[in-house]
Amino acid sequence: MTAAIVLRRRTSQPVLCCNPLPRRDAGHSLDALPHPKTYMRILIAMRAIHSLIFSALLLGGFAASSIAATEQAAAPRIAVAPQYSTTHVYVAPEDFDRFTDSLIATFGGHKSQQGVFQVTPTPSQTMSQLVFTPVGTLSVFGFKTPIPYPFGIERTGYLVTDMDAAVKSAKAHGADAVVATFPDPIGSDAIIEWPGGVHMQLYWHTQKPQYDPLQTVPENRVYLSPQRADAFIGGFVAFAHGRVVSDERKAPGIEIGRAKESYRRVRLESPFGKLAVMVTDGHLPYPFGREVTGYEVGDLAATLRKAQAAGAAILVQPFVSDKREAAIVQFPGGYIAEIHAAVR
Repeated sequence: MTAAIVLRRRTSQPVLCCNPLPRRDAGHSLDALPHPKTYMRILIAMRAIHSLIFSALLLGGFAASSIAATEQAAAPRIAVAPQYSTTHVYVAPEDFDRFTDSLIATFGGHKSQQGVFQVTPTPSQTMSQLVFTPVGTLSVFGFKTPIPYPFGIERTGYLVTDMDAAVKSAKAHGADAVVATFPDPIGSDAIIEWPGGVHMQLYWHTQKPQYDPLQTVPENRVYLSPQRADAFIGGFVAFAHGRVVSDERKAPGIEIGRAKESYRRVRLESPFGKLAVMVTDGHLPYPFGREVTGYEVGDLAATLRKAQAAGAAILVQPFVSDKREAAIVQFPGGYIAEIHAAVR
């Protein structure tokens, strides 16, 4: 239905009606024109319709926001703190010490006591050690036996306050428990899979560990397809009691190795820490997509010099985007990480 705007001589107020006015030069008689009172009735009716449509849209938006808020409020608060969210790194036993030493030389920090344990629900043996740095905590594994499936594809371990409640909540928000809860020497573990194939380990300790707070919180970096990104973001944000910090639909493509293009980048924060979602078509030049975590440092150039001196290789030279200078590095043993510093 076409609407026309008629300007009254006296008031200059627009009047909306459903059809164009008859034109004198089109052969219409002035007697055929509706009475002014008719136009007023049409105007009042149209305004009422517009008001109803606006109210429906507004209520729809409130309803969607209310549903999202209700889902998050219903989820139990099971996160502890970012220093307990560890990046999982698997290296060959012969590279184990060289790798952990290079992390400390690059970022500073210290290591836990190294040991050999069974950390899977089926028989296996692995070297295991925590590396505590000011920019993030890493759980390092060096399996002496074949690695049982699906271990090795989980990117992080998140400490939770209640394992049963955490797994139940993850399932309620779209995740699948691909490894059901099982006991370990100091608590219990499970592995969940989010839409898009994002695997995370949840862990619980019989005695809560005490780790020092981080100087900067690392960024878990997830690459997803446009078809699954929103399902992951919505489910994880509700599960983790997080929030969307930014949703950039035209982020600079240089951040994923495609300098002449753009892509969608979503940044999230939660009590578990930071998470960046890169929404792409999967046409990624190496090594983009291989970096699991991004570490924030105060001086990128100085950090890269330390990393190289400790045996790391710079795979992507420093570039500037979104108020940060970043590079991608490969440490001894094969671990690939993004390192960035704020540009002031």
